[in-house]
Amino acid sequence: MTVTNQPPAGAPTPTAAITGGYVVPVKGDPIAGGTVLVENGKIVAVGADADVDVPDDAEIVDAAGLWVLPGFVEAHGHAGVGEEGIGWEGRDYNEMTDPNGARLRAVDGINPDDQGFRDALAGGVTTMVCKPGSGNPIGGQTAAVKMWGRTVEDILLKAPCSMKSALGENPKRVYGEQKKLPSTRLGVAAVIRDAFVKTQDYLAKRANAAEEGKPFERDTTLEGLALVLDGTIPWCQHSHRADDIVTAIRLADEFGYKLVVNHGTEGHLIADTLAERDIPVIIGPLFTSRSKVEVNRRSLRNPGILARAGVKIAITTDHPVVPIDFLVHQATLSVKEGLDTDTALRSITLNPAEILGLDDRVGALAPGLDADIVLWSGDPLDVMSRALRVFVEGEEVYHFDEATGEGVTKSPWYSE
Repeated sequence: MTVTNQPPAGAPTPTAAITGGYVVPVKGDPIAGGTVLVENGKIVAVGADADVDVPDDAEIVDAAGLWVLPGFVEAHGHAGVGEEGIGWEGRDYNEMTDPNGARLRAVDGINPDDQGFRDALAGGVTTMVCKPGSGNPIGGQTAAVKMWGRTVEDILLKAPCSMKSALGENPKRVYGEQKKLPSTRLGVAAVIRDAFVKTQDYLAKRANAAEEGKPFERDTTLEGLALVLDGTIPWCQHSHRADDIVTAIRLADEFGYKLVVNHGTEGHLIADTLAERDIPVIIGPLFTSRSKVEVNRRSLRNPGILARAGVKIAITTDHPVVPIDFLVHQATLSVKEGLDTDTALRSITLNPAEILGLDDRVGALAPGLDADIVLWSGDPLDVMSRALRVFVEGEEVYHFDEATGEGVTKSPWYSE
């Protein structure tokens, strides 16, 4: 994949009309011969060609014969904090020295020049929720970012987006090897429970200090957990086994926060419970070996089982566990194993956006949303289809050069 040198990122984008394509808004029926009108990085109209008033000075993007979709949303990735090809120097997703990392912020470790960002564009992925790893019971604050830009400030969509937590094998192994708490599932749950009890006490003291006009010493760890308890951000719970998922539900009930199950390998075993409780599952990665006990029931059938039970799902690569540009392929093979096609597309667009509170910006083609748009050679659920042109907030940042057979990513870096 090559990168071209271009003027600085962030310049105003002209009005543009993507016309004549097979438009799949996701939120709404497909439109054969449709137009998506873009102005100042936002979508202003979506409809049949004859129904959209295109200004005379608009740049016309001919999408005849192509499929037009919103950029995909990766709900659980580590691009930028788990950089590829450079070893330990790029591993910034697991601060495995403190079981409670609620003060840690993914946004402080993201490198937008990571190869994963360019790979994402080639696979039609324009948004990712970047998460700390699963080495700690409480891993830290996540950040939603766009997949093109010079700095974290350029690409930042929302931070914090959620709080990452982990149950199961990973934290008990990490701290068990250090001969310290937590070394068991009991210990992992205790660390989480203790942290929330301390936060409840902290919030009471903070409120009393404010009422009495007294100074108050802030704690960045407990301030982070306060965002979970007050409902500002959801709790993204790494949990594979069914018993761990039930523990996640127990803790959420105890402290009243919004739970999002991440991975959910055995979620299909309690799909009815998850559906009744309206608990969404970010499921995956699905292209991995059964490398540890808790993923023994990994199967491409599981997304379909969850969806048919009424669970809202998003599919994840957990990049770099599975390359981020394979996100759509996981959805495709889940369809092969029983997931319906509409849910498959929603699982990598609107569903992750809704689950993580990003649907006011991304996840569909609709007026008012960001103009993150991908032109595909055909149905993206066909493995032979290719992302030909990718727009982020109305700016074309990637295209596939059919003459060379290479993807070309527009560089965001300054060049005279």
